[in-house]
Amino acid sequence: MRPEFAEARRVVVKVGSSSLTTVPGGLDVERLTALVDVLSGLRAAGREVVLVSSGAIAAGLAPLGIAGRPRDLATAQAAASVGQLRLVQTYADAFARHGVTVGQVLLTADDLTRRSHYRNAERTLDRLLALGTLPIVNENDTVATDEIRFGDNDRLAALVAHVVRADALLLLSDVEGVYDGDPRTGPAQLIETVRDPAELDAITLGTARRNGVGTGGMATKVEAALIAAHAGVPVVVTSAARAAAALAGEPVGTCFAVMAPRPRARQFWLRFATRPRGRLLLDAGAVAAVRERNASLLAAGITGLAGEFLADDPVELVGPDGVVVARGLVAYDSRELPALLGRKSGELEPEFRREVVHRDEMVLVRRPDLG
Repeated sequence: MRPEFAEARRVVVKVGSSSLTTVPGGLDVERLTALVDVLSGLRAAGREVVLVSSGAIAAGLAPLGIAGRPRDLATAQAAASVGQLRLVQTYADAFARHGVTVGQVLLTADDLTRRSHYRNAERTLDRLLALGTLPIVNENDTVATDEIRFGDNDRLAALVAHVVRADALLLLSDVEGVYDGDPRTGPAQLIETVRDPAELDAITLGTARRNGVGTGGMATKVEAALIAAHAGVPVVVTSAARAAAALAGEPVGTCFAVMAPRPRARQFWLRFATRPRGRLLLDAGAVAAVRERNASLLAAGITGLAGEFLADDPVELVGPDGVVVARGLVAYDSRELPALLGRKSGELEPEFRREVVHRDEMVLVRRPDLG
């Protein structure tokens, strides 16, 4: 058994388009209702649930007479506009039969990459839960641009799990879990537990089929699971049919064990939720100071920069070898910095002597692929 799931008081559950919809038939009400029954049972047992649900675009295809997932942005947004209404109304009706009130929360990646928006989302979700409502979160696909292909909500679910301080994250798919090969093409063994990302180094993870209704795949689920596991949240990846078993703590699917203590909200936001606006190139001495002595970054240790950014924008700190060392909020505009690079504080005018990135506004990126 997995007590971290059986005893979790607050759970985030993510379900993808492929588990809720079909291309010709739109929403599969029977499968959606089966999931609602499971989550309502969890609520009846006194546990809190946040549902992250894809499916808006797929649910809008049949009503609009569109065959297959749209390739152009405008059509995808139109399908989302029609489908989101149908998706949430179907959820609301299904949950109402169990006496559960739902609330819709539509987010874009921008809502979690901007600190003020991140905190607003946190307050809204906290209040919905305090009022006994089950939040249903989805990307706001009707206005999203590149976010519309954002991992089929897997990464969003990992971010939401930290925002609401969840005890566990369940990522539901149309396959049983993570395999050491592709079970569609040959023999493959289910991986029961992942305790270190290195355990997956030799495995090729699949992406979504091009003719399907989803945009994700196992690679996006593993990425999301590793983000959550490094943020102190245990994760199970399994099929929607095994949701009840997973939430009961039964050893189904693939479990990603906690790989690091839960970070402070600001550290998590800097590392996983920000989108860097540029890069600062560091010399070896600055890398050592930042990484080993937890020091602030000074202008003397910067050899160059890339991108255009404003003061207080997030930037990546990159060593001479091209490896990302840290991420932080820069104190200067990209137009101001070139005149400061490589100069000691005593050589600068008083208004330019402050740190370029203060250590309190910085987080180390120990695994660049998760940053």
